[in-house]
Amino acid sequence: MKGVMLALCSVLLVSLAQLVLRLAMLDFPPLSELLSVQHWKALLLLAMGLGAYALSMLCWMLALRQLPLNRLYPLLSLSYVVVWLAAISLPILGETFRWSSFAGVVLIVFGLMLVSLPRRK
Repeated sequence: MKGVMLALCSVLLVSLAQLVLRLAMLDFPPLSELLSVQHWKALLLLAMGLGAYALSMLCWMLALRQLPLNRLYPLLSLSYVVVWLAAISLPILGETFRWSSFAGVVLIVFGLMLVSLPRRK
């Protein structure tokens, strides 16, 4: 159970990282202006996103110590669902709903359920 919790923590952190990095890139300056004081918000968001990625990787490595990869790896696909839901739900990101994306998310969830079903003996 500890391995699953660590993997889910990794999924949430990597999802958060994606969303924060998207926010950072919306206002990211050209490289020539990068160190200017007025762009502190974009740089802070970038640092937060990269930090969330690092924490996500740490959780993932700890989860791999607890459970085999073939049980953990399907959980990573949950991040696609979480990021998609958050992206279309948060107006600040400016993402729009598309039926094709919804169909893809449904297929991901269906595939995750198929992979996670217990085996028959």
